[in-house]
Amino acid sequence: MIAAEIMTKDPTTIPVTASVADAVELLESLGVRHLPVVDDRGVLVGMLSDRDLGPLLRTLVEGAEVERMAVPPAQQSVRDLISADPLAVDVDSDVSETIDVLVGERVGAVPVVDDADHVVGIISYVDVLNAMRRD
Repeated sequence: MIAAEIMTKDPTTIPVTASVADAVELLESLGVRHLPVVDDRGVLVGMLSDRDLGPLLRTLVEGAEVERMAVPPAQQSVRDLISADPLAVDVDSDVSETIDVLVGERVGAVPVVDDADHVVGIISYVDVLNAMRRD
């Protein structure tokens, strides 16, 4: 089985220039926990998760007073929260490779990219479990 067979296709991405407030709003409105981050050409540059946002996400969702924050989320960049070397798997990667990345890196999801590093899918641990259940 390969990544393309179990991935969620065409996931929503967020531009690296977006604000943290935009990211929080997108995570909440879509009901997802992971957002691939792309540059202006659509190339994967990172991954943002609800875990990366940590207490900030809870604060914003619970309606805290953001004006008391040193740097308001609308002025914080997603760029500041992502690592410079994003994890990803290719569309034709074996699912076992994807599992190795998820477990080895202790992440909940990994983007799936094409030959040009454009995000074409995302695989979460839930996708892997569902695929194994179907077999």
